[in-house]
Amino acid sequence: MEEGTSKEPTHCAGTEDGYDVLQWDVREDCEVRQILDRIADKWSLLVIALLDRQSLRFTELRRAIDGVSQRMLTVTLRQLERDGLVERTVHPVVPPRVDYALTPLGRTLHATIQSLVTWTEEHQREIATARAAYDARGEVREGAS
Repeated sequence: MEEGTSKEPTHCAGTEDGYDVLQWDVREDCEVRQILDRIADKWSLLVIALLDRQSLRFTELRRAIDGVSQRMLTVTLRQLERDGLVERTVHPVVPPRVDYALTPLGRTLHATIQSLVTWTEEHQREIATARAAYDARGEVREGAS
């Protein structure tokens, strides 16, 4: 079992009664926090996005994800498979061929991720403007020090 993962699903404070930011606390038995940590990881997001329309081989995923190491991609795929978001199919051929695809549960997550990407695209200029304003204030503060 992976470190920090409880054997049984648990609920964190407030999850039954609606939204409560404290439900994402860092207690070891907080499943919500563990799941959010997993699916919000940059490699997981990219894998889920790439597997949206087709299954891919490991080498295809690695080529498509700039900067991911072989080890990190392996770890990410195993974690997503363990969580039921990705399925791994081994084809009995020589050399062995392994394909990865989203499960039905993984496809539901992709829809949520797509909403986040859409929001980011719609608001990227506002964020860039806010960053520039913040950075400019920082330069003024540093100059006054």
